[in-house]
Amino acid sequence: MSVTTEPAALPPVVDQQSWRAALDELRVREKAATRELDAIAAQRRRLPMVRLPDYTLIGEHGPVRLADVFEGRSQLITYHHMWTDGAEWQCGGCTGFTSQFTRLEFLDNYDARFVIVTNGPIEEALAYRTKVGNTMDWYSSSQSSFGADVDAPPGGGFAVNVFLKAPGPSGEDAVYRTWHTNGRGTEQLSHSFALIDLLPWGRQEQWQDSPAGWPQRPTYEGWLDSPDIARAYGPRD
Repeated sequence: MSVTTEPAALPPVVDQQSWRAALDELRVREKAATRELDAIAAQRRRLPMVRLPDYTLIGEHGPVRLADVFEGRSQLITYHHMWTDGAEWQCGGCTGFTSQFTRLEFLDNYDARFVIVTNGPIEEALAYRTKVGNTMDWYSSSQSSFGADVDAPPGGGFAVNVFLKAPGPSGEDAVYRTWHTNGRGTEQLSHSFALIDLLPWGRQEQWQDSPAGWPQRPTYEGWLDSPDIARAYGPRD
């Protein structure tokens, strides 16, 4: 990972009163954004849903119905990890993103679970999970159309989906799809970008609107790649 060493521009230095006034001006926009996110979440809770077929995934211990992936909860979040069969290293963005989720027990109090699904063979997926030190539960959709049907097809991109399990018309277990996002929509699940965006220089990526002289580099250059994640979290020799 390259780090900028050349002198960079700095924010202007002002007195305490001027700094506070500028912060208060920004705070108006921050609060408005918070209220807008609350409104978006309220609209999300009012989305309709669509019933899914009875998919079968492959888990660590063999085939498992999608309804049983909930493991007794009513709500399920799935992160669909990009995958290339037989590759030594899988998508660095997906590997780094999912490495953040080391404590998910808090979801129990919300009747929910969060797992990874990949289109790769389960044996490869589990070996890769160990290799990079991932602590989430992984499932494979390699023997069903589940990935393709929820906008994460083989050879496609990453995605997040949310599902609800509820009784069907005849009282049977039924799984419904309630929400989906991909691309930058997944950033709301990450604490990494939230922390980096607080920094004076931000993400330091070329696409960002930054003052002249701020350090900038090609997009993704500052991200940890899969081998970096493996060195940080994977098995120790």
